Amino acid sequence: MATEDKNRATAAAILPLVGGAANVASIAHCMTRLRLGLHDRSLVDDEALKALPAVMGVVEDDTYQIVLGPGTVARVTPEFEHLVEEGRAATPAASPAPAPAPAPGDAPSASAVSADELAAQGAAIKAQQKAKNATPFKLFLRKIANIFVPLIPALIGCGIIAGLNGLLVNLEWLPAVTPALAAMASGFMALIAVFVGYNTAKEFGGTPILGGAVAAIIVFPGVANIDAFGQTLSPGQGGVLGALGAAVLAVYVEKWCRRWVPEALDVLVTPTLTVLISGLVTIFGLMYVAGEVSSAIGTFADWLLSNGGAGAGFVLGGLFLPLVMLGLHQALIPIHTTLIEQQGYTVLLPILAMAGAGQVGAAVAVYFRLPRNESIRRTIKSALPAGLLGVGEPLIYGVSLPLGRPFITACVGGAFGGGFVGLFNQLGDTVGSTAIGPSGWALFPLLDGNHGLGSTIAIYGGGLLVGYVAGFLATYFFGFGKELLAEFNVSQEPTPSTVAATGGTPPAPTATTGPDHRDHPDPGPDPAKAPAGV
Repeated sequence: MATEDKNRATAAAILPLVGGAANVASIAHCMTRLRLGLHDRSLVDDEALKALPAVMGVVEDDTYQIVLGPGTVARVTPEFEHLVEEGRAATPAASPAPAPAPAPGDAPSASAVSADELAAQGAAIKAQQKAKNATPFKLFLRKIANIFVPLIPALIGCGIIAGLNGLLVNLEWLPAVTPALAAMASGFMALIAVFVGYNTAKEFGGTPILGGAVAAIIVFPGVANIDAFGQTLSPGQGGVLGALGAAVLAVYVEKWCRRWVPEALDVLVTPTLTVLISGLVTIFGLMYVAGEVSSAIGTFADWLLSNGGAGAGFVLGGLFLPLVMLGLHQALIPIHTTLIEQQGYTVLLPILAMAGAGQVGAAVAVYFRLPRNESIRRTIKSALPAGLLGVGEPLIYGVSLPLGRPFITACVGGAFGGGFVGLFNQLGDTVGSTAIGPSGWALFPLLDGNHGLGSTIAIYGGGLLVGYVAGFLATYFFGFGKELLAEFNVSQEPTPSTVAATGGTPPAPTATTGPDHRDHPDPGPDPAKAPAGV
């Protein structure tokens, strides 16, 4: 009950700060963020939102996103929806709550100014990257990400059940239960094409159920009786890529029908032609082509890690953070899903997750290299637990990226961690993840491989350790120049001249502020649309 009260209190605190119920147009959430469509962006009080203890940061993208963290967001969102419904019923609008005013004698400290400068740099980088990411190609990748992100909770749940079932089977425990667990773990994956088709049509502006209906053809067992391109089709051939293509085609057929079919016949003719035309193209074209592409993806991933594992892992682990910055990481989502559908796990995600390990190691090094800057150190301490669980935005945009060189050394840490995991893949110990989404420690329950769970966990854990250590050492010894240290490694104590100028009184040496989310910068581009996690 106390937890429910806490979640409702968080929702109640957020609502007035986003302009009240009347300003909320839509509500959704992903793994870490409450996503709001707003009528008037100017009614939002960003600084007051960041000051809330439960809020890790805010991101302005196609929706206004409030970072609450994994688990918390799924509990706060229903409470927020309920409060919005109540607010709309009671009053048409609400005014945003004012940001908390500073206490009358508060004096700004030198470290607070440094933290503010760091936050401003992070926000500027985020805005610059958002503008760069608004290209047609990257907007298309964002649509692709939006198709797969809603599937992540089911992928995670079914992936954990699959891992548990595999453990029980290997131990020969509960033989009467394992078939039921296998059905639970496999049922969603058997029909994932339908969900992809539904979400694709929804994202591209068509009727979602028609997209799902066309995609369902791919998994229908009866396609085994159809010959195309001189071979018999197999149920599921083409997988999620075929479903995506079939649903996009259905959307365009439906839109064409809406333009040319008379309104009196629309309800009968449009859905019929949509399913008929796109269905025929799917059966006699897309399933074959998408099946070949899917097979090529799996073959290439296996070849890459079998022949160039250490080098490939080094490159992938080192480049993943820049890919996130450029918005190109979204192209990997359907690849992960295809590998999971084909092989039961994706071998790429554990390697890419090493980027987060390098980021954590770099943040710890910054903590020790700036012993006198309590503001930045508080930011690191409050964001580090989330970083260990794979939520790295506050550390990236609040610490390493604005500082510049520590972002590069974080990539170095990710490269060494990725090289470690890739090396074992090359030696024959495959490490994979049964779902996309989490990284860091949160990925342990989803690990799978070809040599037993113990070996897989040990290799992944070793990769994290290598990433932490390499990121720490690279940042500690090479992440700071003299000018950067002089600028940011300043004492928290206000100088006498600062106190005199502000008319305040110096605080007692022990009266330091606790973790204050007002020091946290915006976390930047969307990592929940980067399910691989950083």
